Amino acid sequence: MPPPPTFDVRLSRARMLAPGVRELGFDRVDGEPFSFQAGQWVSLVLPLADGEARRAYSIASPPDESPTFEVAVTKIAGGHGSTFLHELPLGATLRVIGPQGFFTRPRGAGHPSLFVGTGTGVTPLRSMFKDALAAGETSPMTLLFGVRHEEDRLYLEELEALAAKYPNFRVVYSISQPASDWPGLRGYVQTHAEALWRELGVAGPPHIYICGLERMVGAVRDLLRKKMGVDRKQVHSERYD
Repeated sequence: MPPPPTFDVRLSRARMLAPGVRELGFDRVDGEPFSFQAGQWVSLVLPLADGEARRAYSIASPPDESPTFEVAVTKIAGGHGSTFLHELPLGATLRVIGPQGFFTRPRGAGHPSLFVGTGTGVTPLRSMFKDALAAGETSPMTLLFGVRHEEDRLYLEELEALAAKYPNFRVVYSISQPASDWPGLRGYVQTHAEALWRELGVAGPPHIYICGLERMVGAVRDLLRKKMGVDRKQVHSERYD
């Protein structure tokens, strides 16, 4: 396979999605469309003080053949790359390599889908279900989104708006360290994945897309594959640690 393309981008917009998580919106400097598949990632080439470094980030926006894309960056204590990106000013330019990766959901797949993500692991899933909804898919889709605290829910208003607009899209939150008055699901996402999977199965054989830290991804994969006997072709995952 040929190497992924390299191009320059400019930071055109930025906002905080949650405490410690910054969304960065980039535009290609050459104005060319950025073609990728929902779920893929890019490498950002960072000119750090101690030398050039590359950091991989999932593309959070859906593919629309525009020159733009978005990523979400969690600031890590002592992390030179994430600190650089959290301080990157509007108008700054970077080199990008991509798209890359095989954790994708083809447009028009048509199968019921359970998306399971924790933290910024929701970003490639966001690309997938926004792409599917924009393409007019009517198969049922459920996002199971796990975070520590209520304020850590990325894209909260957007997700609620999507659920209100599309009757086939549902978002369920599981909070591992909730406030005493939290009315929703509690604990780790793997506690709730089986029930949501079986609900989707009423509409046909579902597929599951999992993204987060290795421990969570492994736990959900084991649940589906070993305990429930789900075919491996229906289980798709990517970890970011």
